[in-house]
Amino acid sequence: MGRGKIVIKKIENPTNRQVTYSKRRTGIMKKAKELTVLCDAQVSIIMFSSTGKLSEYCSPSSETKSIFDRYQQVTGINLWSAQYEKMQNYLNHLKEINRNLRKEIRQRMGEGLDGIGIKELRGLEQNLDEALKVVRERKYHLIGTQTDTYKKKLKSAQEAHRNLLQDLEIEGDQAAYGYAVEDTGSQDGPVVLADGGSHIYAIQVQPNQPNLQGIAYGFYDLRLA
Repeated sequence: MGRGKIVIKKIENPTNRQVTYSKRRTGIMKKAKELTVLCDAQVSIIMFSSTGKLSEYCSPSSETKSIFDRYQQVTGINLWSAQYEKMQNYLNHLKEINRNLRKEIRQRMGEGLDGIGIKELRGLEQNLDEALKVVRERKYHLIGTQTDTYKKKLKSAQEAHRNLLQDLEIEGDQAAYGYAVEDTGSQDGPVVLADGGSHIYAIQVQPNQPNLQGIAYGFYDLRLA
């Protein structure tokens, strides 16, 4: 029983369509390779699937571009003229934009103003005012940001200075109450009191003698060192 005739129309099921494309693509590539080997033909095949995937084959002894160039020579059809014209138009468009930008830059610098009417000059003046406004806003923003940063640094330095002064005052108070008694090794010698700082007070006391009624009750020698 022979195979039924396949109706040539678009396969609606995407999965079946992709499977059929893969099988027939493989068959076409196989036939192209056979033609290249058996008949010494120059073959070039370019295919795009419905998903945009490229598949291509070119005979090992040639290149795709050389085959296209040969096709143009034989048929007289320029394959690149439309693309070249499109690229040329795009290049001219970019050149025009470049010329306009350069002209605007010169005018904003006060050059090339000859031949410009009142309307154009007013528009240029308005554009300059708007640009100046944006520049000033940016400048003031930067100044405000830097000012806030310096204020924070100054506040931090002042806080560190206050903490240092408090530490010094605490150390001074602790030293003021740290008294020391120096032993002179003699009962009649002076008694030295030190407050922990740089001041030393020496007091020398002479003992009262019962038989020394005509002499003062005590002799005190106060030295401040």
